[in-house]
Amino acid sequence: QVQLAESGGGSVQAGGSLRLSCAVSGYMYSSSCVAWFRQAPGKEREGVATIDPFADRTYAVDSVKGRFTISQDNAKNTVYLQMNSLKPEDTAMYYCAARQTHCNGADWASIYGYNYWGQGTQVTVSS
Repeated sequence: QVQLAESGGGSVQAGGSLRLSCAVSGYMYSSSCVAWFRQAPGKEREGVATIDPFADRTYAVDSVKGRFTISQDNAKNTVYLQMNSLKPEDTAMYYCAARQTHCNGADWASIYGYNYWGQGTQVTVSS
């Protein structure tokens, strides 16, 4: 059973930075994918970025490209989301998700493909 635990959320002013962490426990197959999603009040959950931990392949939504970076530390079984130049519209609950199939450009942002979810960590950006 795979378990995910997010940390690193908080409140920051616009233009600031935060780094989210997703600690992954349990067995992950070599074909796997870990993603960050976010959900703002009244909005649908959207994919932010994803990484294939073994292939080191990443994808990100256009609205965060150039500002957010997803990375991994396989020795620590942890996936990070470095968020720079934060905007008020980045305010949301951020969730880590994982699945036992490779990431791909066609469906990485679909919530239906992920088997495992963390509890979420709140990010609030004030103007």
